[in-house]
Amino acid sequence: MLVIVPYFMIKSFLILISFTNLLFSAQQIILVVANDMNSSQAKLECFEDGHKLFDTINVNLGFNGLAWGLGAVEMPKKTTAGLMKKEGDKRAPAGIFSLTEAFGYSQRSDTKLPYLHATKSLICVDDVNAANYNKIVTVQGNEKSFEYMKRSDELYKYGVVVGHNMQAKRGYGSCIFLHIQRDEKSPTLGCTSMKESDIKKIVQWLDKDKNPILIQIPKQEAKEVLKRYPSLKASTLLKED
Repeated sequence: MLVIVPYFMIKSFLILISFTNLLFSAQQIILVVANDMNSSQAKLECFEDGHKLFDTINVNLGFNGLAWGLGAVEMPKKTTAGLMKKEGDKRAPAGIFSLTEAFGYSQRSDTKLPYLHATKSLICVDDVNAANYNKIVTVQGNEKSFEYMKRSDELYKYGVVVGHNMQAKRGYGSCIFLHIQRDEKSPTLGCTSMKESDIKKIVQWLDKDKNPILIQIPKQEAKEVLKRYPSLKASTLLKED
């Protein structure tokens, strides 16, 4: 029997396959490894074409640690299954995510990512019932819950948008960034934070043409990541204790 598959289904499948292939061929990888799913601190390494760049960076995760997010590539989660990222859980997303844009307070940036100028009118919507949920938009005035991208505390002076929950599945978490830390070892509400000098360096390094991704995991998933990304064999964070 001949089965006719609608064109839009074929197109969506091909787009998904192409995007997944791009992620596995990423030339720039930011690797964040925490001791376990409940750790609010972790360490970060940057790789390009299999070579480690910069020194290892100390970063902060959510107050409650990690929970599995909705990334572009699903992890098997053999050892840490069951804990999924939800809106307001104060956990940073674990998984494999694209890094889509940079943002900051300066009108221009020398980053090679698409750049968002964080003005006072730019917001990220975290209202799960809003049409613009998990989107960065210009404020309309009728939003019930959002955060300003230009903050008085300077935490978003430099930052990178993490491609978590890009389909805006309601309640599965929103507005996830790499950004400046409040203080050393100060947990976040779900982002990954670090020193200003470190995030500035990362923003300047990232290049959209090199398919940058974030791999953020508990140490238990190190073997799975190495299996998928053998170019990370030089990582000290993925070595067995």
